[in-house]
Amino acid sequence: MHLKRINIGGVETPNNVFVAPLAGYTNSPFRVLCQSLGAGLTYTEMVSAKGLCYGSENTSELLKMTDGYSGIKAVQLFGSEPDFMRRAATDREIEPFDLIDINMGCPVPKIFKNGEGSALLADIKKAQSLVKAAKASKKAVTVKFRIGLTEEKLVTRDFAVAMEDAGADLITVHGRTRDKIYSGDVNYEQIAKAKAAVKIPVIANGGVFSRQDADRLLNETGADGVMLARGVLYNPFLIAELTNTPVADKKRLILKQIDDCYDNYDYRYSTVTLRKMLAMYLKGAHNATKLRTSLIACTSREQIVDLLFSDDYTI
Repeated sequence: MHLKRINIGGVETPNNVFVAPLAGYTNSPFRVLCQSLGAGLTYTEMVSAKGLCYGSENTSELLKMTDGYSGIKAVQLFGSEPDFMRRAATDREIEPFDLIDINMGCPVPKIFKNGEGSALLADIKKAQSLVKAAKASKKAVTVKFRIGLTEEKLVTRDFAVAMEDAGADLITVHGRTRDKIYSGDVNYEQIAKAKAAVKIPVIANGGVFSRQDADRLLNETGADGVMLARGVLYNPFLIAELTNTPVADKKRLILKQIDDCYDNYDYRYSTVTLRKMLAMYLKGAHNATKLRTSLIACTSREQIVDLLFSDDYTI
């Protein structure tokens, strides 16, 4: 794929390969790993604007950044009330971040029923008010959204234009409707319509598991870059493949992720999270089932590291 820098409201990325905000996965150690593999931009897990305003302890954990991260700092917020969005965007805990993304695509029922995430696709004026509220931070503001709630209710072009008009500095378009969750074909045509309708950068998201997928997504949509999601959970080294970043020792990079996790989070969280993530990295391995079973049984850092460096664990 063609690599290029992206200017997002004065914040310039080193390239156009981004990693999506992924609930339960994109903690700081994982973002450090992604950056070391060449990612141009990574985001925190999505953070509740209201939770941040009320001082939620869990929210503070989501915003944690380890010392090893030196890239652009981007946070994703979600919510449906402009006042809470404005207060969150200007909160002292957001001060270290260079960029704020607003989630308007999450399909999870709990989020949707609260009028947040993809529910905002049905209320363009409210969506615009959230962007304007976040702009009170004076930071670059981006929006990630889907092409509609269903195939019968596609809103891509109008929504893209509305976000630009409200002040968004970049949009990311997930080429699926809300009802498809994370399955089904990606609608390249709809992403292309968004790109043709606005002057701000457009990032295409959906279905990238290989270099060929990334090339097709860019070629068929004309988008300025790609955002990786599930593909990078199964294979974080896809980032290096797309950005032409040399990788000398994959296991050593994962070891750093393990060390960063235990150094910055509590023991139980680190163990559970790392078991889950290392199991995903095994997708396609010839002995994946056996190794996943072994991972689930791990209860300590030492056991996880021993398994990582065993001859059976190949990545």
